[in-house]
Amino acid sequence: MRLRLLAFLIVLIGANTATAQSLAPADLVNPLMGTDSKPDLSNGNTYPAISRPWGMNCWMPQTGKMGNGWAYQYGADKIRGFKQTHQPSPWMNDYGQFVLMPGTGKIRVGEDERASWFSHKSETARPYYYSVYLADYNITTELAPTERAVRFRFTFPKTDSAYVLLDALDKGSFVKLLPAQNRIIGYTTRNRGGVPANFKNYFIVEFDRPFTATHLVNDNALTSTGTELTAAHAGAVVSFRTGRGEQVQARVASSFISPEQAERNLLEIGTDDFETVKQKGRDAWNKALGRVEIQGGTDEQQRTFYSCLYRSLLFPRKFYELDAAGQAVHYSPYNGQVQPGFLYTDTGFWDTFRALFPLLNLMYPSVNAEIQAGLANAYREGGWLPEWGSPGYRNIMVGNNSASVVAEAYLKGGRGYDINTLYQALTHGANNAGPLEAVGRAGVSYYNKLGYVPYDVKINESAARTLEYAYDDFAIAQLATALKRPKKEIALYTQRSQNYRKLFDKQSGLMRGRNQNGTFQTPFNPFKWGDAFTEGNSWHYTWSVFHDVQGLMNLMGGPRPFLATLDSVFTLPPIFDEAYYGEVIHEIREMQIANMGQYAHGNQPAQHIIYLYNYAAQPWKAQYWAREAMNRLYRPTPDGYCGDEDNGQTSAWYVFSALGFYPVCPASDQYVLGAPLFPKATLHLENGHEVVLNAPANSAANRYIGQLKMNGQPYRHNWLGHAALQQGATLDFDMVPAPATTRGTAADDAPFSASKPAAK
Repeated sequence: MRLRLLAFLIVLIGANTATAQSLAPADLVNPLMGTDSKPDLSNGNTYPAISRPWGMNCWMPQTGKMGNGWAYQYGADKIRGFKQTHQPSPWMNDYGQFVLMPGTGKIRVGEDERASWFSHKSETARPYYYSVYLADYNITTELAPTERAVRFRFTFPKTDSAYVLLDALDKGSFVKLLPAQNRIIGYTTRNRGGVPANFKNYFIVEFDRPFTATHLVNDNALTSTGTELTAAHAGAVVSFRTGRGEQVQARVASSFISPEQAERNLLEIGTDDFETVKQKGRDAWNKALGRVEIQGGTDEQQRTFYSCLYRSLLFPRKFYELDAAGQAVHYSPYNGQVQPGFLYTDTGFWDTFRALFPLLNLMYPSVNAEIQAGLANAYREGGWLPEWGSPGYRNIMVGNNSASVVAEAYLKGGRGYDINTLYQALTHGANNAGPLEAVGRAGVSYYNKLGYVPYDVKINESAARTLEYAYDDFAIAQLATALKRPKKEIALYTQRSQNYRKLFDKQSGLMRGRNQNGTFQTPFNPFKWGDAFTEGNSWHYTWSVFHDVQGLMNLMGGPRPFLATLDSVFTLPPIFDEAYYGEVIHEIREMQIANMGQYAHGNQPAQHIIYLYNYAAQPWKAQYWAREAMNRLYRPTPDGYCGDEDNGQTSAWYVFSALGFYPVCPASDQYVLGAPLFPKATLHLENGHEVVLNAPANSAANRYIGQLKMNGQPYRHNWLGHAALQQGATLDFDMVPAPATTRGTAADDAPFSASKPAAK
């Protein structure tokens, strides 16, 4: 009986793996991963973003009320419409959105009245396609997008009262009916900030058949007179007569530039029928996702991997359009003018400088070159680099991390854009307080004079700012060196990059807020969230010395106390002090329930901590905890994340970690080793070379690296060089069940630190 059971389990496991192996990457993605979230507990805070990679527009089913950032929640049971969205996160909310909703019978306009029951059992979500059955109307709605347009297909029952509602939403909108062309045109202005006064999103909706009736909608009031309406809340309804199973299709496009440009964007669909648009979308996603090819592992692991990679390829999104000559042109959210060139938006560098942008530099450098060109345009048009753009400047989070994003791209080979303008933008931002607290550097005069932002001068989260400014100065110094800037200039930013030392408190062995007179803040509770730190505590931010871990280790007294403190992050109970916020914010709750001590993987400041064991000659602990985090905290399910996904950052952590390395210091050339999750992975680099990661003995039990060979030669270091990988490489990992405590323990095996550069 035991032998039979064992044989059955082997067959079952094999079948699971074969199922994943036989599917294309895009069909392994679950766009619903992370959607089972709410304001006080985030399992991702995502929505099903139906789009093309980096597409200007996403489409989504809307379950939440108008203006609710939680526009799709997995636990909801009604859909209010299908929304074009540009929302990067529920906390940032949306802009330029409008909604289509089909129905039958009496026309129902209000969002509560028109909402239809649905079931996830009759819902299909793919990155390139969405379908759902609307039970109250006996309608199946399908959509398949391009970058700036979308095709809808509505399958109606037999009725003479089929209709489609267009809701241009409130805060100022316009609609116009063009029955002779089977069209509705108009614009929406709804936004949550970050736009000039003349902001509009122009739309065009073209149906494949004539209307039997039309109505305008002013707020929730229907009228059958007139063909256009400008109002606080405008909409339109077009009606049809349909047979059983008859399909009505619509082509939809939009533009931030003009109605004429919206019509030009409609050409992305052209004469393609629904299935062709759908297939082209699938092909686009398979091409982008297929750049990373994984083999082996469980079905769940493969689905988690490609779902995370999908999330990593949504933001920052394209904010540019193509003119009649096929040239990039964009509406500027910085000055309200139409400008030539690229522009991307909807990302916060505080989150994404850590792993998302390193992933783009490694695997999609041509996309990042366009992003960099767009950042140069943002600086020219607005006078500052955005730190959080959605679509223009937003006043949220801390740091000056555009420095890392810009410097890393160039240092890792990015070219074809105006790096000198970008360098000017970095030095401008590093030495000036901006028009918003989150633009430029708040507290810059104190920082440049004292070497830190003081705790007692009414600048919130001062220690977090100081630590991030120091790393950002390192990034600027690295870029200045590459650009052969004057030695005095390089020396200035190099010196400032050591400012993290000013906040190290020898008494506690941790980072601590410091007053203007040089004394440390009192009282001091290292478990207190916020206050001197940003969405974290001292146990999280002490390690925010990405560029000089050796220097931090020296401050702590060497490897032993460093390791003891690092171990404590995972062994201390998840206690906290929420007094600064006056409530238990969701980031705190997510740390508390993760059962990993003070390690708060659900928020970005802690996500690199696991890899710091490599700097103190205990790489096997990084291998252990990286696998633990992947196993415990990620699933390809609606509750699949352990906190906010945040524009690809938390997903990019998983992608890197599953491959077996991570960019602790993005503005260096090195990735720090963990251990691979899959028996084999192949990186198809943009330059035509390949990086092959072989780990044939990999398994749930074999999570440790026994030996590693690179291109057939023994390799003992705890890091990989970006330049070396770009030449193509084969890495052979011998995975074993117990820690290999002699590998990677020599002094020169440690990754780069500014205080002690690693061996070349």
